[in-house]
Amino acid sequence: MLKLFVRLIAVLLAAAALWLAWVVAVPVPLPQSPYNVIVGPNRTLRQVAYMLEKDGLIRNRWVMIALARVGGTDRKIKAGLYEISSPVAMWQLLKRFAEGNPDQASVTVLEGWSFRQFRAVIDREPDLKHDTRGLTEEALLVSIGAPEPRAEGLFFPSTYFFVPGSSDLDLYRRAYRTMQQQLGSAWAQRSVNLPYRSPYELLTMASLVEKETSHEADRPSVAAVFANRLNIGMRLQTDPSVIYGMGAAYHGNISRADLRRDTPYNTYTRSGLTPTPIALPGRAALEAAAHPADTRALYFVARGDGSSQFSETLDEHNAAVRKYILKKGG
Repeated sequence: MLKLFVRLIAVLLAAAALWLAWVVAVPVPLPQSPYNVIVGPNRTLRQVAYMLEKDGLIRNRWVMIALARVGGTDRKIKAGLYEISSPVAMWQLLKRFAEGNPDQASVTVLEGWSFRQFRAVIDREPDLKHDTRGLTEEALLVSIGAPEPRAEGLFFPSTYFFVPGSSDLDLYRRAYRTMQQQLGSAWAQRSVNLPYRSPYELLTMASLVEKETSHEADRPSVAAVFANRLNIGMRLQTDPSVIYGMGAAYHGNISRADLRRDTPYNTYTRSGLTPTPIALPGRAALEAAAHPADTRALYFVARGDGSSQFSETLDEHNAAVRKYILKKGG
């Protein structure tokens, strides 16, 4: 009986070894050629393995995850685009990821970033050739053919792929042109009777909306409040513009004195839009600025859950402040 048990174990181990060898070492036909594996900046190898298994490029994601952890590949994988042009085995994919040499590297630009933050990320990217290092903001704009005097808001937030070793000028140029395309489309399809005299003013409004709320459903209503205020000559009174105008003096808190201190970006002391955008707006913010909600609201206050309460009158707004900010009343 013991010998039979030992033989059974041996057979099972042999079968498991054969299965593992089949999973790891036998190439899998590509679902399409070439097949591109895109690894985002925050994408884990677990997520990549799930995608590969779903597309049929590997036979078992748990084996890949286990081998990646043992070999340290899960810590070495680098963001970018990996092009697969012929049938590939799992061990070859792991080796490719461990080498950290994608066919195209990538940089991700987030919505709401300032140009300063965008440029800092580009300057730190090791796979780019840094031809803009040392250039002033104005010189950089000239280099990419941008006629605007200020860079803020001019670059579209997205993930950009590039061949390692290419110039950062090309990436700036692509991000600028993408924003021009997105802005041009929003301007051409905008609603009627908006208080913007140019695409640049729409871009500025979009940046205010981008910084004022991250709640997708509220963006058109926020844009409507700002547009309604502009239409009647009421000041925008939006804190993000004040913070932008404070620059390095902002340390996480904004005081009443800050709201009274005049800068070109203080929308409590000055009427109209800010002189430039205050951030890089994404597509949703551009759409909101081009198509504000159909509402007469002039006020809004944060509810505390990420959304906002909108009001048409000051009395309604004060009641909302008591309810959601002061926590008084029903």
